[in-house]
Amino acid sequence: MYIIKVKGKAKIPDYIQLRDSNFVLIAYFRADRPLKNLDRYGLEGKEDALAALIDSLEFGKLQKLEI
Repeated sequence: MYIIKVKGKAKIPDYIQLRDSNFVLIAYFRADRPLKNLDRYGLEGKEDALAALIDSLEFGKLQKLEI
C-alpha cells in the first residue's frame, strides 16, 4: 500500500490518498480529520502511527506505507 499527501488550494483542504500495489486509489480523506473506518484498509489499531506519519509526510511525494 502507498500513501501520498495532496496539497489543497485556497478553500480546498489537504488530502491523503491511500493506493494499493497497482496504484489504484482505495481511500481518500482529509488530512486534518480524525481517521475513521481504518479496518476497511487493514490499518485498525494503527491510528496513532498513521497520524504521526501523515504529519511528517511531504506534499506530493508518494511513499510505501509501512506501519
